[in-house]
Amino acid sequence: MKIVTANKSHFKYADIICDTIETSARVRGTGIAKRTPEYIKKKLESGDAVIALDGVKFAGFCYIETWENKSYVVHSGLIVHPDYRNQGLAKQIKTKVFNHSKEKYPDAKIFGITTGLAVMKINYELGYKPVTFSELTRDEAFWNGCKSCKNFDILERNERKMCLCTGMLHDPKEVERKKATKEPSWEFKAKLAKLKDKFFRKKS
Repeated sequence: MKIVTANKSHFKYADIICDTIETSARVRGTGIAKRTPEYIKKKLESGDAVIALDGVKFAGFCYIETWENKSYVVHSGLIVHPDYRNQGLAKQIKTKVFNHSKEKYPDAKIFGITTGLAVMKINYELGYKPVTFSELTRDEAFWNGCKSCKNFDILERNERKMCLCTGMLHDPKEVERKKATKEPSWEFKAKLAKLKDKFFRKKS
């Protein structure tokens, strides 16, 4: 299995990529912005995508979108072909596109919104943290992409402040600042808060 940065030589996979993304969304019952083979080819040509291949057989895919003058990056269309699911390939693809994003857009904040527990777990392991939607891009084009989701009315009713999706963010500047100051991670702080709460309950 090879997971590589995509290029023009992968144009022949554009149709199966679109079909696999759409079929998966339909099975899960989730809304997703439809992409055409032409759009996917633009991502392949620009190097804003990674593809997983088993020899010449398509196995998985994910592409990069940028917002607000490349200050925000999001990974879209993460998909694994049914023949290769439950083998940890999604995590490998996500890790590859995450590292590629950091190299190509080193100053950008990387974010995502999802209802999928598996994706949340992968994001958490890569260093994302849960955030409110106010910390994500304000680009109208990104939020307009949610219109095809069946839960879009929930997002609108809440003035785009919350929905069924969880927002997750990786901020490279915050990561560097914490390294420099040796500041405890938010995970450590959460665990410490629970321990303190447990201790004081016993005391009372």
